[in-house]
Amino acid sequence: MSFAYLVYASAWIKYHYPAEFTAALLNAQPMGFYSPHTIVRDARRHGVEILGPDLDASRRDATLEPRPDHVEPVGRPLRGWCAEPSHLAVRLGLRSVRGLHDALLDRVDDERALRRFGDLEDFVRRTGATVDQVEALATAGVFEQCFGQSRRTALWAAGALGTARPEVHRDGTVTETLPGVVTGVDAPTLPGMSEPETLAADLWAMGLSPSRHPTEFVRDELARQGVVTAADLRGLPDRSVVEVAGIVTHRQQPSTAKGTVFLNLEDETGLMNVICAKGTWKRFRTVARGAPALRVRGVLERHQGVTNLVAGRITRLPISLSGALSSRDFR
Repeated sequence: MSFAYLVYASAWIKYHYPAEFTAALLNAQPMGFYSPHTIVRDARRHGVEILGPDLDASRRDATLEPRPDHVEPVGRPLRGWCAEPSHLAVRLGLRSVRGLHDALLDRVDDERALRRFGDLEDFVRRTGATVDQVEALATAGVFEQCFGQSRRTALWAAGALGTARPEVHRDGTVTETLPGVVTGVDAPTLPGMSEPETLAADLWAMGLSPSRHPTEFVRDELARQGVVTAADLRGLPDRSVVEVAGIVTHRQQPSTAKGTVFLNLEDETGLMNVICAKGTWKRFRTVARGAPALRVRGVLERHQGVTNLVAGRITRLPISLSGALSSRDFR
């Protein structure tokens, strides 16, 4: 009864307050069955706008803010998934960026409370952020809006600004260079990042993307080859032979399943349940267990409102994830 009540209460909050629900889940990480990437993708499908981290607008954790007028809606939420599109957007927190420890986030909060950061050099001097930390922030696009610096120009400056960081000696004394004398900060004219490059940067820096999903960039080619989406499965008849593709979010092998392995795949439209019988798993084990993204051909099964794909063939989906997304396996 307790678990049933939690499920009902969670579903009610998600239906009526999808943005608040998403922010709360992100701020409770690490926890739960689903990764932050899957939580963000699900929120977007429920009509929630996800905004990337920004040095001025973001706090330590994810926060809520009015949905910006210039941002077009993600798309009409699927019928019955939420009461209505949320008028609030979720702003990702700085904690979502890799390599930022609490001490640095405390310094950012303290310095920002005193006055706004003037530029990237001012940020490094006042917070003592390391080159690696500045590079992670730059890759996540944290300086784009506040300083008007593209990800590439901020990455260029990050290495040079390593000398601007105050140096604390063993005797407790601190030395630092004079403001404005650091050389090599100004980058030459650099091309902007393409959408695939921006996606790769987000995945590397945060393990999630507030904008697009990796399978979107190969969808046209997949469609030409007859590969359907998770959303397409809802309209296909039982026992259809279909092929799907997506990144692997989970691999599960319960001790009571007698060798059967259950996979979850995710594409830009949703999640798919894949059942691998013992023989199928053994035949395709190497690719099924090691590849971060898969193509699966099998038979569609519907039972009591649940849609599964019984795998018959499993192949690797050639998509670049740069090791940024990892599945949660065999828990």
